[in-house]
Formats: sequence, structure tokens, C-alpha cells
Amino acid sequence: MGAKIAQVRALATVSYAPAAPRISGRGDQASRSPVPGSPAPEDVVLPGQDFLPVLPALQGLLPSAGLQRGQVITTDGGGLLCLALAAGASASGAWCAAVGLPGLGVRAAIDAGLGHDRLLLVADPGVAWPQVVAALLDGCDIVLLRPPDRPSAQLRRKLEATARRHGSVLLVAGEWEGAQTRLLVASREWAGIGAGHGRLRARRVQVVAEGRGAGTRPRAAWLWLPGPDGAVAPAADPVSPDLASPRPAAVGGAAVAGTALVGTG
Repeated sequence: MGAKIAQVRALATVSYAPAAPRISGRGDQASRSPVPGSPAPEDVVLPGQDFLPVLPALQGLLPSAGLQRGQVITTDGGGLLCLALAAGASASGAWCAAVGLPGLGVRAAIDAGLGHDRLLLVADPGVAWPQVVAALLDGCDIVLLRPPDRPSAQLRRKLEATARRHGSVLLVAGEWEGAQTRLLVASREWAGIGAGHGRLRARRVQVVAEGRGAGTRPRAAWLWLPGPDGAVAPAADPVSPDLASPRPAAVGGAAVAGTALVGTG
């Protein structure tokens, strides 16, 4: 266990790209320049806030337009949707950790808006993954997790209680029985390929969200994930989509294109 945490701390010190000064939710505060599509300066992550901000394009999919602390949220797979859900909070100073995602593209995470100076990686936690996740929930605002196997009900309850106690969000790539909110990609369409040739430039997806409590009413939204400019943005409902010439809504977002991703979800 100690070796795992030491490994996480070592990874956290690696610089992957130049970073602007940011406001840290669990550390010292510093001024920063606003990032297009990121939450406004007054929405910075601070201890005690009940919700973590998300990118504007994702707000309509969540009951409270944000990630409620202490909850479990799932996505179908560990792709761009999973990274996009954490991007808004990270851009506002939240600490994030990714556990059990060896295929995660670090550059993709950075382009999606996750601050590399507040991103901890544990690619292969081994059999001690529950203890690693519990330790990270203590120190991070968001923990992205792909469990190596189906966790037992007892283990799920323990990790859920840990998330509630520390006010963290457990974002699971895959199934997690009892999750408060579930998001899945119901439909996807790539743009850019013409008559048998071309370059993939954008992907339009329909994301469906459902859950318990306030999230009982299903929600759905069409998004560019990513758009031609690499941004996560709302997309028009494709009644008769012209996929060769996508025109995403003029809404800013975190850049996410042009890098290796985790899966395609």
C-alpha cells in the first residue's frame, strides 16, 4: 500500500506540459487566467462546496448541473466522456486521480482540461485496488476508476461510504450497482469522411443520463465529443445530419482532439 501511494505521489510531480497558475481546491490559492469553456473564476473548487462544476455542455445531463460530492457516477467505458466529466472541476482547481486505466492518454487528459499538476495516475493498482481507491478518495476531489472485476456489495458500500465521508466523487468507467447517476453514449456518428476518403474531424454523440432520486427523470443531449475545433460542445439533434460539414454550437469547451484517448466512450 505504501509503495502504491509513493508511486502516485511520484507521478504527480512529473510535468507533461507547461501549466498556468491555478486555484487549487485542496491547497494554496493562486491567480489564473480563465480558460475558454471552463467555469468562471467565481466557480473555483473550494472545500465545503456541495457540487463540483462540469463543462457547460454537460450541465443539462446532471440533476444539479454539477457533480455532487459523495456520490458515485458511472459512464459506459473509460473514454472521452469520462474525462470530460472531470474536466470542469479540474479546470477549477480540483484534484483528480485515475485508477486502473492503463490506456489513459495523458495528453488526452490534459487536452480535455485536466490539470497535469493535479492529476494522479495509478495504472495497475493490483489486488490492493480498493485500498488505493479509498486512500485517493481521502485526498482527491474526483477519482476515476475502472474496477478490475465486479466488486462485491460489501466493497461497494465501503467505498461509497468513504466517498461520502470525504466529500469526493467516485467516477466509475463501467458498471457500479447503486450508482446515483449513469451516463451512456446511446448513439455516435463520426464526421469528416466523404465519399470513401477524408479525415475524421469530429464526433457527434447522444449521451443519455439516468439515475436515482433527483436524477430519476432521464435526460439526453447531443454533443460534439469532440467537435471540429477539439471542444466539447452542444450539437443539434441530427434529423438529417450533414456529417461531412458539422457546425457545432458556438459554445466553448475544453480541447480534446488530436490525442490518444481511453477507449471511445
